[in-house]
Amino acid sequence: MGAMSVALILAARPVVFEAGLGGLDKMYRLHKWLGITALVAAVAHWLWIEAPKCLVEMGWIVRPARAPRVQESTAFFKALAGLRDAAEGIGEWAFYALVALVLLALVKRFPYRHFFQTHRLLAVVYLLLIFHSVVLLKVAYWSQAVGPVLGGLMAAGTLAVLMILTGRVGRSRQAVGVIERATYNPNMQLLEVDCRLQSRWQGHQSGQFVFVSFGDGEGPHPFTIASDWRGDGRLAFVIKELGDYTRTLAGRLKAGDLLRVEGPYGRFNFNSGTNRQIWVGGGIGITPFLARMKHLAAHPDGRQIDLFHTTGTLDSRVRGRLQRDADSSGVALHVLVDEVDGRLGAQRICRDVPDWRGADIWFCGPKGFGDQLRKDFRARGLAGGAFHQELFELR
Repeated sequence: MGAMSVALILAARPVVFEAGLGGLDKMYRLHKWLGITALVAAVAHWLWIEAPKCLVEMGWIVRPARAPRVQESTAFFKALAGLRDAAEGIGEWAFYALVALVLLALVKRFPYRHFFQTHRLLAVVYLLLIFHSVVLLKVAYWSQAVGPVLGGLMAAGTLAVLMILTGRVGRSRQAVGVIERATYNPNMQLLEVDCRLQSRWQGHQSGQFVFVSFGDGEGPHPFTIASDWRGDGRLAFVIKELGDYTRTLAGRLKAGDLLRVEGPYGRFNFNSGTNRQIWVGGGIGITPFLARMKHLAAHPDGRQIDLFHTTGTLDSRVRGRLQRDADSSGVALHVLVDEVDGRLGAQRICRDVPDWRGADIWFCGPKGFGDQLRKDFRARGLAGGAFHQELFELR
């Protein structure tokens, strides 16, 4: 219950924890592993209760004698004792629902629109497990540290659940906008969306992302912002056709359509104490670097930067725009097309950037690619804190 409580608190997207946990992407990774921890603990708890019953029925062990239940003297705990049977029954069915919903959430092929709907049911399951836990928790625990700590976590988790179920998550960080232009590049299967916000918004830093709802009932999807914030309400997104949902956008979005954004989130903000940086954008992972180059063109920071962009395809028009952005921002651009240049690795980067040991590395792209680069650079002596990786997997 403690793990599930913290997972639900993080699901409410409290920005106050972003600095300490490294951004919302890292918070969602923690949320995922807390959910898995809660699942494992719940299964262990269920087996601890049910396995002896099965062994008794099979005749393998003898049912142990139970000590008489202590009669509670406090009216409140007497009332809870009267609810034990109901709490046990509700807890059992809530456990089955928990197992099914968590396992379903771990299936990547399960469509996001269905995941978004079914995952909210975990908030209801959590409330049922709160009732189960409060009724059945040993009375002696409430006078020990475990009682107040667990009670505080469950109270905070309940508040987070109410925010989730009433749609209040991120409401203060939302803004409505209108699409000004939607341009599709069929060669690269990229959709560029330019929009102007029509309500107040706090702005963003290069490298941050927002949750975008296009008013289609799909629910919000995370997209990295591809533009610098100039205070004029304009945002740009570059969306790659990677799934069932993103493949539909090019045929549906048009100028004049409304959208809602929530954010910004993330700590992929290029802040570091070194004047040497290496950027690596794998595929659509180039997006945060596009925003940063636009920012540096207007506000140079004096850093020496090399940008490596590796991609499966890159047409001349997109390559020209990328080169112009790099030239205007003073960034040294290295473009690698997989079929021509092969797979980018630490060896190639170290060869092209001889002073890489004095740099910190900012990576955005496929997780496996980033993990391998991190491993290779650490093997070459790069400090662990010098490799910054955006974990753009929010489920």
